[in-house]
Amino acid sequence: MVAVSAPPHRPAHNRPALIALVIVAALGCLALSWWQWQRFESSSGTGQNLGYALQWPLFAAFAVFAYFRFVRLERESEDNDRAEHNTAKPERSAKTVALREIPEGLLPERPKAVRHDDPVLAEYNSYLAQLHANDLDEQIRTAGLPARHTERSAG
Repeated sequence: MVAVSAPPHRPAHNRPALIALVIVAALGCLALSWWQWQRFESSSGTGQNLGYALQWPLFAAFAVFAYFRFVRLERESEDNDRAEHNTAKPERSAKTVALREIPEGLLPERPKAVRHDDPVLAEYNSYLAQLHANDLDEQIRTAGLPARHTERSAG
């Protein structure tokens, strides 16, 4: 048996694929902005093109912002993990105790699905299942395939 080792952990600020993705996304957004600006300056350009030309650089800036935010959150998480392993009770500042989950009771409760034990509904569903089975058998016969001789249950 060949032992497979996990790749070494790379911090977010040193992941070439992530950096390349951010660069491609930002450059793509800037290229689209330039294209919309060119459309705005053409004879068929409208104010909508100008709006898009101003909007695309914001998308590019957001991609860069999201990358740096991701790096910062990952570093904070690594620092917290290191602190937990080094001391029994790590001291946490207000900055490192930032909420990462939605507090309990903040959102309304999701409604639970009500299970109906209605005999009329069960009979109707059984009827529909039988119609579906008959339709499948008809399609199989029409296609010239051998008939299925399996017992079906309507549940």
